[in-house]
Amino acid sequence: MSRVCQITGKSVMVGNNVSHSQRKTKRKFYPNLITKKFFIPEENDYITLKISTSALRTINKKGIYVCVKEALEKGYIK
Repeated sequence: MSRVCQITGKSVMVGNNVSHSQRKTKRKFYPNLITKKFFIPEENDYITLKISTSALRTINKKGIYVCVKEALEKGYIK
């Protein structure tokens, strides 16, 4: 599975390492991902998601059922 958040869709970004002499070499910025298991009471079932830590805050705010439904509509979860 790739390094993409299943709730927000955050993925790897590309940028530069810049040395003291201002040389620039390519590098990657990875999202802060965790694998977490959630219980969905509406479906009486567990779901395991690979999410970013900012998505965890969104889940705490909106609720897991709403976030999963939005992610399915956007195509982040298959």
